[in-house]
Amino acid sequence: MLVLLPPSETKRAGGTGAPLDLGTLALPQLTDERRAAVAALVALSADPEAATRVLKLSVRQAGEVAVNAALSTAPTMPAIDRYTGVLYDALDAATLEPAARGWTGEHVLIQSAPFGPVGALDAVPAYRLAAGTALPGIPPLRRHWAAPSTAALAATDAPFVLDLRSEAYVALAPVPASIPSAFVRVVTAGVDGTVRALNHFNKHAKGQLVRAMARSVAEMTSRADFFAWAADAGWDARDGAVAGELQIVV
Repeated sequence: MLVLLPPSETKRAGGTGAPLDLGTLALPQLTDERRAAVAALVALSADPEAATRVLKLSVRQAGEVAVNAALSTAPTMPAIDRYTGVLYDALDAATLEPAARGWTGEHVLIQSAPFGPVGALDAVPAYRLAAGTALPGIPPLRRHWAAPSTAALAATDAPFVLDLRSEAYVALAPVPASIPSAFVRVVTAGVDGTVRALNHFNKHAKGQLVRAMARSVAEMTSRADFFAWAADAGWDARDGAVAGELQIVV
């Protein structure tokens, strides 16, 4: 099984790992696309005024341009530790037991804008780039990533994909039709049984869900396996209102 996670706009600074080595990242079929995206982001950062405008940075965020300029030489850390924010705070990867962290390395891919889908334990630097940004020198990110990323996912031969990404990041790497998958929505149920989507708690619940799967070293090869695991682990998982979706009720 593969679990697909969104990135976070906020990231932990620094790191102790060697500079970015694109050849070591998961899905090596994407190395050329990664090289092009990194080169475009670094080139843009040579012009701070243009970079601030293209990346839609505020005056307070202007320092992010220098972060991008150092993309190829900056220290790295595992992707699952690099990202911060609601989802990753709930996942709290730093406190996972070694077996649980190993599980994330085997089963979790994090969708990034400059590197495409990367493994949870892949070493990446800090950066600033959103899914909807149009980088000069390469096609729009959706067009740059979608087809090659879908092909790379198909080549994994994963039996099942649990997709916890936001729609913007799903568009960068659509799950191939050849792989059974479920797009996860976190909802709350009212007393009359109606459900509504959540925002902040959506991210929190997704982080807790992945943490629970990792700590149980879950092995799943199908939607049915996920439902069985969820029932045993105390999660309320249901079929979604739309085909291919799955609801987590909190």
